[in-house]
Amino acid sequence: MPGLADPTLDRASIKTVPKPYTTLDNLEQRTDQGDSIDLLPASFQISPCHDTEKLTANGDISPQDYLDRALDLCQVSNRCWEEGDLEGALNALDRAYRLILEIPPDSAPRLLQQKDDLRVTISKRIIEIYGLRHSSVQGYCKAIPLVMNRHIRIAIKSLLGRERKYFIEAYKRSGRYRPGIVKALRKAGLPEELSWLPLIESGFKLRALSRARALGLWQFIASTGYKFGLKRTPWIDERMDPEKSTKAAIAYLKELHGIFGDWTTVLAAYNCGEGTVLRKIRSQRINYLDNFWDLYETLPSETASYVPKFLAVLHILNRPEQFGIKLPEPDPPVQYEEVTINRSIPLTLVARLLDTSPQAIKDLNPELRYGITPTSRYSLKVPKGKAGIFLTRLEKIPHCSPKLTRTIAYRVRTGDSLYRIAKRFRTTVRNIVALNHIKSPDYLKVGVVLKIPVGLKRSIKLALAGSSI
Repeated sequence: MPGLADPTLDRASIKTVPKPYTTLDNLEQRTDQGDSIDLLPASFQISPCHDTEKLTANGDISPQDYLDRALDLCQVSNRCWEEGDLEGALNALDRAYRLILEIPPDSAPRLLQQKDDLRVTISKRIIEIYGLRHSSVQGYCKAIPLVMNRHIRIAIKSLLGRERKYFIEAYKRSGRYRPGIVKALRKAGLPEELSWLPLIESGFKLRALSRARALGLWQFIASTGYKFGLKRTPWIDERMDPEKSTKAAIAYLKELHGIFGDWTTVLAAYNCGEGTVLRKIRSQRINYLDNFWDLYETLPSETASYVPKFLAVLHILNRPEQFGIKLPEPDPPVQYEEVTINRSIPLTLVARLLDTSPQAIKDLNPELRYGITPTSRYSLKVPKGKAGIFLTRLEKIPHCSPKLTRTIAYRVRTGDSLYRIAKRFRTTVRNIVALNHIKSPDYLKVGVVLKIPVGLKRSIKLALAGSSI
């Protein structure tokens, strides 16, 4: 593996503007311009300051004065931000943070609360500034800083070593879906580099399922998928649909970028949740957070390796020859067209009507959980150029959708109880008693056949198992 240097954090070039307002000495020049300052949240209240210098009994500067000076510097930072002087804005925030660290821990509770609130505000603003520093004029393209450090080197070594086969196979599969992902990212104004995130998340496998029950290309858990519009019913799970899940992932990434501003921190939050990252940020007691690597040591181990691994992928793909790896030709993009149907039909029948393999049809419709379309209106994907043939042949097939029974028969065995039967079939004793009009729930006669209610999910499976279509 080639030797790798340790360049400093990539810094986007910023247009230089005059910086006359970055010191306390000339702060007065800015206070009479009447511009509103919105750096601090509306709920942040500071006690009024009437004296320029408030000294303690022994002549030291008071905690309130440290706080007031820090607030003045926050206002300076806000003006620098508005003028495009991001370096000046950061310098002012640095000085403000140093000032609030001078406030003694035994100060009045209200001052300590104000100190903590200001610390969080400064940290958030610094994250936003770093996000801007790595953004280009035309949206966010090329906004992910490609740094190198020992964590990324370790990830590169792993991808080129024990994970080499996984990496090459995932890269090959990427050709099926990545062109569509890149197009969607461009439309949303997000970095195209994010199109490689599914390589880390799922290996570009549509049905990839993690131990945490995260599913699909972008590895959404059910609750997060629901939040961003992905439907999940007994018939379909849109987390497995490449187009729909990509749309949801872009919405999630944009929301995270609005919170954190820095793309590497966004990736960490995508992996372990924004709540976890925000708690880590708020727990900073000595140094404020100014980029992902300040947060790195506090993250869960999986997340701590996740971001370096993603950056390692970008390094390798940017310079495969330098890393001694020959990448295969990516698979061709998936081509399909959609037909609207209003009946439930197994995908095995669709395959027969189109003279193709069932697996080919399943791969085009990965969101169908059990290989059968819903009974309601549904857009089915078929191979490109086959829509007309499919509809023509489908018209000749009578409506023979599998019957979905909502009960199954069960013969009581020795040792059975209603509780055990209910637990086995994931229902309740009350439901079994009501369905079978049982008068004595404590007594079951061996050999009696009971009707057991089943959910739609099990009903679909039973229907497919007994279908002759």
